[in-house]
Amino acid sequence: MLNQPIRPVGFVGYGAYVPRYRLPGTEISRVWTEGNSRSPVREKAVPGLDEDTATMSVEAARNALARAQIDPRRIAAVWVGSESHPYAVKPTGTIVAEAIGATPATLAADWQFACKAGTETLQAGIGLVGSGMADYTLGIGMDTAQGRPGDALEYTAGAGGAAYILGPADEALVVIQRSLSYVSDTTDFWRRPITHYPSHAERFSGDPGYFGHILPAAREMLDAMETAPEDYDYVVFHQPNPKFPTRAMEDLGFKAAQWKTGLLVAEIGNTYAGSAMIGLSAILDEAKPGQRILMVSYGSGAGSDAFDLRVTDRISDAQHRAPTTRDYIRRRSLIDYAQYVRMRKKLATQ
Repeated sequence: MLNQPIRPVGFVGYGAYVPRYRLPGTEISRVWTEGNSRSPVREKAVPGLDEDTATMSVEAARNALARAQIDPRRIAAVWVGSESHPYAVKPTGTIVAEAIGATPATLAADWQFACKAGTETLQAGIGLVGSGMADYTLGIGMDTAQGRPGDALEYTAGAGGAAYILGPADEALVVIQRSLSYVSDTTDFWRRPITHYPSHAERFSGDPGYFGHILPAAREMLDAMETAPEDYDYVVFHQPNPKFPTRAMEDLGFKAAQWKTGLLVAEIGNTYAGSAMIGLSAILDEAKPGQRILMVSYGSGAGSDAFDLRVTDRISDAQHRAPTTRDYIRRRSLIDYAQYVRMRKKLATQ
């Protein structure tokens, strides 16, 4: 359990980004199994040749700034959580900070914790803003499609994510009422520095991995807030595939009407560090003042971050200042497997 910050904190801006290219799951199946395997998602988002985690993070950050309407020079930290930083030694955070005009008087760093690297940046931002050390921080969860050719991950490994500017609660579109974290040393998904593609423990990725952290983190939040599932208008969990979050939310007693807005994995794939955060952005695009949201992330290795959120009156004016998450999802161009291999540089040419 985390203590509450001295100063209440919230999201003063948010923004999403999803690349336009889409690879259908049936196309992956056609290449690797002659169409005999069933894809868990309809299609996944794929970055273009000129896109990576840094460029996509910049787009999402600019959308967040448009909604926050603050001077970027007031942002005291720019943190990017990802499994696919473009450089092994050079931070993505400095690239984003420079591009949005937050430099030079700001912190900048990259965060890692598999798929909850993005929500780790939010937890850190709560501490910095909540302590009074900063007025604003920027936390981003963003990833590009990863997965060994022909592996099960290739069907679901999508691209995209979201950015959130944290600031004082009295300026916020969404107030963070409480956050907490739940971690353990559980190896269900990993990649060593010398390997290009991640490995996974197959069925163990679900239990004790995903369900062994998402469920207790959510239950701890419900206990801490003395709430029940029906007290929330929306719920969004990490989305490695459609099956896992659906089962987890059903086990906890949530209804489909509460999660359908934020469950995007079937349309864009698992966006890893951006998964729960981009689902939340789709919810905020339609949320009304006074509504309540439960978000729980998950990262292999393993751990979950849970957030109890309350929407404020400021949301109504901010929603249309930037493209919505659905705007990006609707902006789609289908590609075939050959184009995907070229864009993702999966074919060695030297």
